[in-house]
Amino acid sequence: MKAEPLKKSIHDKAKELGIENIILRFSGGSDEGYLDIDMEPTYNQEFANEIEEWAWDVYDYSGAGEGSDYGDNIEYHLKTGRVLTSEWFTSRQEGDSENDILEVAENEEE
Repeated sequence: MKAEPLKKSIHDKAKELGIENIILRFSGGSDEGYLDIDMEPTYNQEFANEIEEWAWDVYDYSGAGEGSDYGDNIEYHLKTGRVLTSEWFTSRQEGDSENDILEVAENEEE
């Protein structure tokens, strides 16, 4: 996912609150998109609500998928002026299997 420019008012408010990092964690996979917001070194719920409203406006994240979980993380590092993006997904992994002889029950009740 490409990082969108951070809204100036959010940037300025984060600096004012002493927040150095804003982290957006999108997730989906079952036809619904979710967003968790984190901040470092302090967390402010009212500010998180403002960030969430902005994020849903600028990011198109439906969460649609075939049922496997996946997500995108976007980290705005205000102190360094950098943005880090990463994505993750879950995938099916086959476990051990057995190849055995087929048995047929002689009695219908077995």
